[in-house]
Amino acid sequence: MRSDCHQHLWPPAFIDALRRRDTFPYLREWTLYLAGEDPYTVDPAAHDVGRRRAREIAEGTGRVLVSLSSPLGIEHGPGHDLIDVWHESALELPDPFHVWAAAAVTEPDPSGLARLLRVDRVAGLQLPATALGDPAAIAHVSPLLTELERAGKPLLVHPGPAPAGESGMPGWWPALVPYVAQMHRSWMAWHLAGRERHPSLRIGFVALAGLAPLHHERLTARGCAFAVDPFVFYETSSYQAGAITALSRVVGEGAIVHGSDRPYAQPLDQAVFPPALFTTNARRFLTGQP
Repeated sequence: MRSDCHQHLWPPAFIDALRRRDTFPYLREWTLYLAGEDPYTVDPAAHDVGRRRAREIAEGTGRVLVSLSSPLGIEHGPGHDLIDVWHESALELPDPFHVWAAAAVTEPDPSGLARLLRVDRVAGLQLPATALGDPAAIAHVSPLLTELERAGKPLLVHPGPAPAGESGMPGWWPALVPYVAQMHRSWMAWHLAGRERHPSLRIGFVALAGLAPLHHERLTARGCAFAVDPFVFYETSSYQAGAITALSRVVGEGAIVHGSDRPYAQPLDQAVFPPALFTTNARRFLTGQP
């Protein structure tokens, strides 16, 4: 089965919930307002469930994992209302869509997550990289990660909200500066403290962890030993052959899994990349099956 491990698709109920808000994040018609970014015009077709489903079927994708958009900052906000709307509406999406669970990180609810993880269509949990930025942060969300280990399901680490106060920068700034820095930091923090706490947890970093593993020589030169972790995976969104090849030489081809970040980017060309990125690597990340 060909898998896409990283897409975003807002069901109608979730869109309506964003429109009812008057604090960040919120929608006005199809304009999205976030604390740390300029207003963004959303393409309505990008969240047309029927159109998106038809496209995936036409492309032969058997499993598409959709997630809450962590740059919205919802996981860091008070309460669980929007997260509950996400789960209720996303779990009603038709095949081939499956769901990454979300979780509040200010007040983690491991028992609520445990109930969600028993649902077959829930692949695992996505957390913002901003919730995993140092050993103390990992300790704070550790009860959630413990439930993932018990369920045998993986963690996906996604960039979180850009810092407020950086508006006015070019539109590409959040994706190229704070998002990449967040991925570097969370990858380093996991290397430092996460694996020791959660020895069997499979974890995937989107956007190739911002290419953090390419700094392994610098890491070693500063006295921190680096070894390839068989339970760490790297999702490809926004990168092409140059970066994917460079990273695979460090972490191995088996650690690279396909994700597109659709509708903000497009899937990789299957004719150019090893089939395992779309099939066996993704299966190993999602299920642990060899």
